[in-house]
Amino acid sequence: MMHDSLRSKWFVSSDRDLPTKLRLFCLPFAGGNALAYRTWSAQLPSTIEVCSIQLPGRGSRLRETAFTDLSDLVTVLMQVLKPDLNRPFAIFGHSLGAIIGFELTRCLRRAGLPQPRLLAISGHAAPQLPDKNIQLHQLPNRQLIEMLRHYGGTPEEVLASQELLELFLPVIRADFTVLETYQYQPEPPLDCPISVFGGLEDPRVPVPTLKAWREQTRTNFEVHLFSGGHFFLQHQQLALLTALVSDLTSYIE
Repeated sequence: MMHDSLRSKWFVSSDRDLPTKLRLFCLPFAGGNALAYRTWSAQLPSTIEVCSIQLPGRGSRLRETAFTDLSDLVTVLMQVLKPDLNRPFAIFGHSLGAIIGFELTRCLRRAGLPQPRLLAISGHAAPQLPDKNIQLHQLPNRQLIEMLRHYGGTPEEVLASQELLELFLPVIRADFTVLETYQYQPEPPLDCPISVFGGLEDPRVPVPTLKAWREQTRTNFEVHLFSGGHFFLQHQQLALLTALVSDLTSYIE
């Protein structure tokens, strides 16, 4: 079946044996892939099916061309996900994944498709605010590598290997192009609740810029802050998942 092959290409799913009550679509950060969420299924309730999204250009899709435009990415992703919106779902995204998740939710609304029970935003400033960070996608390789080392999300063995960098840098550049060429367009607030997760020492995303997500929903809004920098989710995973499950429980029937 067409969708089975698409699903295996785009998703890494927990494939729970028992029927689940909710699908959790997890979107990667810049340069990341579906394996970033590989341990989540074991730490979440059996009622939640973890569906990690595998974008082109990485992991099992290394030979495919990575997206460089957010609108194109979201349009394709909506079509891919459409058959899997037949049960309650939530969306989680970190950094680049957060803005993909936000625009995907708005795209679903414009298409008259189901909305997530919860939009979980992690490590990204509210989209209506100006981006004051250094633009990374056009930096020379050496400076880009140093910035990646500064933010702490890329393994040192990747940054120190010329062979691995030749595979990794085109993907991270494409992802930062998606992120940094994104142009926010005002629309009415979402009807789904938003939970925001952030690191207290994140140099890219100060706490006030997380709280500004409040403007993007007309319903429930929560902010969860953790010690750590931009990749707090790697070091505070259990605390993050505990907070996420607590919020999701309110929206699982």
